[in-house]
Amino acid sequence: MNDQMVEFDRRLACSIAPRLRMHCSKEGKAIVTFMPGKPDFEAEDTLYIDTGDTDENSGGIESVEAMLIKYVSAMGRMPSLVVVRDLGHFVLSKADNQKSGRLAGRISIVTGGAQGFGRGIAEAMAAEGALIVIADLNPDGAKRCADELNDIYGSNTAIAVAVDVSDEYSVERMVQDTVLAFGGLDVLVSNAGVLIAGSVSDMTKEHFDFVTRVNYTGYFLCTKYAAQPMKIQNEVSPGYLTDIIEINSKSGLEGSNKNFAYAGSKFGGIGLTQSFAMELIEFGIKVNAICPGNLLDGPLWSDPEKGLFKQYLDSGKVEGAKTISDVRRFYENKVPMGRGCTTEDVARAIFYVIEQKYETGQAIPVTGGQVMLK
Repeated sequence: MNDQMVEFDRRLACSIAPRLRMHCSKEGKAIVTFMPGKPDFEAEDTLYIDTGDTDENSGGIESVEAMLIKYVSAMGRMPSLVVVRDLGHFVLSKADNQKSGRLAGRISIVTGGAQGFGRGIAEAMAAEGALIVIADLNPDGAKRCADELNDIYGSNTAIAVAVDVSDEYSVERMVQDTVLAFGGLDVLVSNAGVLIAGSVSDMTKEHFDFVTRVNYTGYFLCTKYAAQPMKIQNEVSPGYLTDIIEINSKSGLEGSNKNFAYAGSKFGGIGLTQSFAMELIEFGIKVNAICPGNLLDGPLWSDPEKGLFKQYLDSGKVEGAKTISDVRRFYENKVPMGRGCTTEDVARAIFYVIEQKYETGQAIPVTGGQVMLK
């Protein structure tokens, strides 16, 4: 959504949209799109709300909701257009027949979605009917990914949003852009992460802080703002469940030699997951972590200049390794199933977490048996 040239109350709009969505469908099978200003089209079933009150704390939201309920009672149906004076207009549409699959109509954010695990996860979720926000520090890569998903699964499947998950303002805007485009949020996949290997003697504070800021603080910020529309949806439709899923790592379940900055951030992520799960289940928000093994064919490992194979070879992490192939064989041999993890393996775990209605606060290994829970 390009609202850079138009001033409007983003927070108020993002408080109204999820309410309209859940009134339209208690199961979340609706899409609500917001645009600032007056609509440039007419709709027969339009609700005009003539209120200059755009203060969230003094009745603006209550006025909109009360007028909506009154309209439905009188007309026997939801409006397709809601125009709020001094704010903008909301276009409502049922999503029942637009998408099919295990995640049909589920509004989802995938951070770090332009490449690697994130891209594979986004593709798998879109294939199952989800509406996807590709959120990434690389806006061009995010747009390419979103365009490809739209070409395959339909023009309204995905949008791209630039985000720096370590920056609070950027994360808040990411969630707002999602709500303004689709009307709410059902699934956050907190996937964006970085890894810098090195011994405790060689690691700089700057590198340590960078890994912690992205992997640990970024997860907190994404959860903080994703929870806002999720809470509203549950308030309007009690019992409606949503999901926050951290893509953690097997390094969050056991220490990692000469990789302590990453492992420490992932151990911390599981602590956040368990704590968030306790706090947010009151609002129907399930919080879980997926702990993949090594995606050996992904760019994190295989990039010839910055990949982990190269990093581990150069740092001497794998004793006796002379080539990148030696490093790869070393890691394959550590897995009972004899191969690296794939995005398909991770996607299946994500589907399980979303479909499971009686699980929260878990760290689920997807490691081919390399790490087994005790």
